[in-house]
Amino acid sequence: MNTLKNAKIQLKEAISEAFKKAIAAGDLPEAQEPNYIIEIPADRKNGDFATNAAMAGARNFRTSPVNIARAILNNIELENTFFERCEIAGPGFINFFYSDSFYASVLKDVEDEKDNYGSSDYGQGKSINVEFVSANPTGPMHMGNARGGALGDCLAAVLKKAGYNSYREFYVNDAGNQIEKFACSLEARYLQLYKDDIEFPEDGYQGSDITDHAKAYAAEFGDKLVEASSDERKKALVDYALPKNIAKMQSDMKKYKINYDKWFFESTLHDSGKVKAVVDLLTEKGLTYEKEGAVWYKNKEVCTNILLNEGKTQDYIDKLELKDDVLIRQNGNPTYFTADIAYHKDKFDRGFETCIDIWGADHHGHVMRMKGAMDAIGYDGSKLVVVLMQLVKLVSGGQVVKMSKRTGKAIQLGDLLEEVPVDSARFLFNTREANTQMDFDLDIAVQKDNQNPVYYVQYAHARICSILKALKKDGFEPRSCTADELKLLKADEEKELINHIASFSTEIEAAAKEYDPTKITRYVTQTATLFHKFYNACRVKNEDESLMQARLALCLAVKTVIKNVLDMFNIECPESM
Repeated sequence: MNTLKNAKIQLKEAISEAFKKAIAAGDLPEAQEPNYIIEIPADRKNGDFATNAAMAGARNFRTSPVNIARAILNNIELENTFFERCEIAGPGFINFFYSDSFYASVLKDVEDEKDNYGSSDYGQGKSINVEFVSANPTGPMHMGNARGGALGDCLAAVLKKAGYNSYREFYVNDAGNQIEKFACSLEARYLQLYKDDIEFPEDGYQGSDITDHAKAYAAEFGDKLVEASSDERKKALVDYALPKNIAKMQSDMKKYKINYDKWFFESTLHDSGKVKAVVDLLTEKGLTYEKEGAVWYKNKEVCTNILLNEGKTQDYIDKLELKDDVLIRQNGNPTYFTADIAYHKDKFDRGFETCIDIWGADHHGHVMRMKGAMDAIGYDGSKLVVVLMQLVKLVSGGQVVKMSKRTGKAIQLGDLLEEVPVDSARFLFNTREANTQMDFDLDIAVQKDNQNPVYYVQYAHARICSILKALKKDGFEPRSCTADELKLLKADEEKELINHIASFSTEIEAAAKEYDPTKITRYVTQTATLFHKFYNACRVKNEDESLMQARLALCLAVKTVIKNVLDMFNIECPESM
């Protein structure tokens, strides 16, 4: 158990024992120990931990919080804990202050755990599927995919650090209506190379990549498809172009340092009969009906019941304007929604306790009906977690950038990775929570100075490596310190930094609980800031050998924390810059 968690447990036991002693001594009347909170104050001047135990006990003990607080202070034993003293504040809060042994113990934790420092068993090995990006394979990946890729990959990394068995997945929509539209678009562009009277479909894909595929096919195979049937022509063009698009996606993701555990193809759901099976299952449960030749799902009924069970009023529900959804079109083809239900069912059937989807904010209306569909087929919709991601704008020189300098076309993920270092992109996209709009500053992303957050963090690591090299040249090597030597770290800057290091595992757990990896980028940026503050205030090379070694131990602890975060996020951790 890490020192911070151990300190909280010690404090809980000490307060509980103080209540018992106060009752036995007659300082408090006989009563049940109240429920109370032990937490770290926002301002550490108010203590390292604080509790509202006295205020929470006013009703039970029928006396003022201040009297209860005094009784606790008179009976509490802090010996053999990480606390040296406590005091009453305000109307009855009790503040506790660490002893030097706490700070020494934190640094010993880091020294002992090394690469594993910050890890937690919070997730208890539960399996979590993180599905992200899942871009339509009919065209290039865009900036939203760049943000979703960084968020999803780093979230999966945080979950693993927090003790979950996380699994990365990309869902490839290689079937359904969008593939038919892709086929018609390719067919039109191909035929336009040989005929003048070919109209392009109104709802076709207008991107230049469609024309490029058609020209590439023609350059390789000529006009052999001109006289073929439309079905044969479309199949040949899709079979040629789609694998190239998917290969480009996989190449871009690899360049972005994202390695998926599985690329799941929608077509396998149709081929295996799982899409039809989910329609049959909903029908068996009485949740479908036929209208105008199509099969419909009773989405309105399902979602209404869920909301009523959650305590929502009918007026609230009416304002949502819930509607039923088509499962099977008049032409007999299943909708995207039907395949999506089958896909999520398949994920749960594969043994994942929780399935996380990272979607664009424009899919917010899809969240409730997908959760409801999981409940409808007998699964727990609350185990489907959807992280909604807001838009990202590229900015340079204070102006929004929409076109690539290189191609003169809309910026794609591949363009971004050619202009911006991958580490900068991965880090910067994780500096703002998913639910906030983001300006991605291209100028900052390419800078090699402290304006660039990832450079700032990497520099702190490199600076520590430089300190170690310089001391080694002077004949000084770090060594393991005794607890008494580590207790020499008494400066405010030293204690503030160690306090921050102590909270690493807690921050990992919070990020996992809230599905928010940006907490960790902020944490490691603050780590760098506090290190620079310490380094400027406290001279590491020192005539007092014991103090020098203690400060070296602190430097090494910071180095370990920064490396563990950057390694976790698959970002380079340089030793010199």
